[in-house]
Amino acid sequence: MTDIQEALEGFSVEDTETVIKSAIGSVLTDADYKPAKINDWSNSIISAALNGLQSLNRPYKYAITVILMQKNGAGLVSAASTYWDASRDGLCKVMWENGTMHCVVTVYGTSVNIETKEDEKLDVAV
Repeated sequence: MTDIQEALEGFSVEDTETVIKSAIGSVLTDADYKPAKINDWSNSIISAALNGLQSLNRPYKYAITVILMQKNGAGLVSAASTYWDASRDGLCKVMWENGTMHCVVTVYGTSVNIETKEDEKLDVAV
């Protein structure tokens, strides 16, 4: 499948979720919450996720947020609002937890504008 076909099909939540779960697992498996490690863990999750998303070779730009929170009974609310091409762009939120912490990773994927030959013909015909 070409980059153009994949962009026209839209953002793949399933593929993105697989990459994110792998990134979280590679960093936080067997980890206990330690405030001093939060920045390192966040950066490592983002780096692993971006590498995994890049390996999908899809025509997207990505923005990733990571929330790491100690599990202590406090509430956490996360919300997102977007204004984009809903047929091509998308987001994927993955929640993970262990006995000591919660992790929420959100990936925003925006399609790089790739014109197809039909789009070019339409521009010329107008």
